[in-house]
Amino acid sequence: MARWKNGPGMLLGAQGGIPVEIAASYRARARGLLGRDGIEGALLLTPASGVHTFRMRFAIDVAYLSRDFTVLAVRTMRPGRLGRPRLRARHVLEAEAGAMARWGLRPGLRLGVEATG
Repeated sequence: MARWKNGPGMLLGAQGGIPVEIAASYRARARGLLGRDGIEGALLLTPASGVHTFRMRFAIDVAYLSRDFTVLAVRTMRPGRLGRPRLRARHVLEAEAGAMARWGLRPGLRLGVEATG
C-alpha cells in the first residue's frame, strides 16, 4: 500500500486475522488510544517509531515494525511511561497488554496489513 489512510483493516501473519484500526493522519496518531478503556484488536500507527502511555487508562503491548512489517521488538508498557523510539521502526502496533503474546507476535515475524472498507 503506497499511501496509508485512516480506517479499519486486518492484520495478517499472526494467529488468524486480527482486526486493526489504522491511524495514518497526525490527528489520529496523536489521539491513539487516549480516552479509551480498551481496544478490540489492535491500533496501527503509521508512520511512527515510538509511543508513550501518558494519560492512558490501561497497560498496552507495543510492537515496533520495520518498513516491510517485520516485528523488531515487542514490549508491554504501563500507563505513564515513555517508550524509547526504535531507529529502524516505521510502524507501531498497539494492543491491550497480553494480546500480542496470545497472537504469537515475536521479533522476526513478518506481518501484513490489509485495509478494509
